[in-house]
Amino acid sequence: MKFLLCLEVYPAQIVKISLEDGTKETLLEITNGTPDGIWIDRINQKIYWTVMGKMTDPPEGYFAKDGSIECCNLDGTEHTLLVGNGVITTPKQIVGNEETARLYWCDREGMALMSSSTDGSGFEILMQHEKGDSDLKEVEKQCVGIALDLQKEFLYWTQKGPAKGGRGRIFRLKLSQEYPVNELNIELLLNHLPEPIDLEFGHRTGKLYWTDRGAAPYGNSLNCAEVSENGELVNHRIIAKGLKEGIGLALDEDENVAYTSDLGGYIRKINLTDGSENIILQQGPMTGITLL
Repeated sequence: MKFLLCLEVYPAQIVKISLEDGTKETLLEITNGTPDGIWIDRINQKIYWTVMGKMTDPPEGYFAKDGSIECCNLDGTEHTLLVGNGVITTPKQIVGNEETARLYWCDREGMALMSSSTDGSGFEILMQHEKGDSDLKEVEKQCVGIALDLQKEFLYWTQKGPAKGGRGRIFRLKLSQEYPVNELNIELLLNHLPEPIDLEFGHRTGKLYWTDRGAAPYGNSLNCAEVSENGELVNHRIIAKGLKEGIGLALDEDENVAYTSDLGGYIRKINLTDGSENIILQQGPMTGITLL
């Protein structure tokens, strides 16, 4: 039996949804901010997620440096804070390597890629952009979505740019190098995207998939592109449109489908070949999503 684990925003919680009958179960309530990214360690049967912390000065939307990386068992028990205490600002999507017991995530306002062991030890900044001389330049450097190609040892990430700005980009770096990396050692793969958010790497297809919450006609969409032998993203294709501020993304390569979640409250099952879709559920705003 397959389930989706989703992060709801209001109220902030982790929910488990059966793909067989649609029943929903709350696994854990989150009280310390807005959750955003979620990943499952299937070997050790653990759920990991990011919390962006709380805004200290709305309406400007300033976040204190109180983001965190947390985990629990698959049934919601043994909730543990792994990384926090002022070292992260707004962690977003999170992924992991089960074999090396290593976590990787993006810190949006921190403009950085970060990592730790799955027990929270060994915290490391992999890459951090220098602070710009304007708010616009800082927004363009904010890191959001993240994905791993473990076979070829690459880490991919998105920088969404300003809202609906058409300045979103996708980058990658080699995992096997010293950190923090020099910005000269990162590769820009794709540019001028509306607002790319979460990423997934298709290990069977060799394709990169992502959600985009930018403006129509190209935003609010599910996208894919092939990773060529020389590292270029080619044959970019919009698979489906009509997402309502698309955020979360989970691949099921066995069934050739993707599941997306958005701030409009929709969970969709999308065929990766023809873009046809079914709405699995509509509820409150959602961020991250993963398949169990």
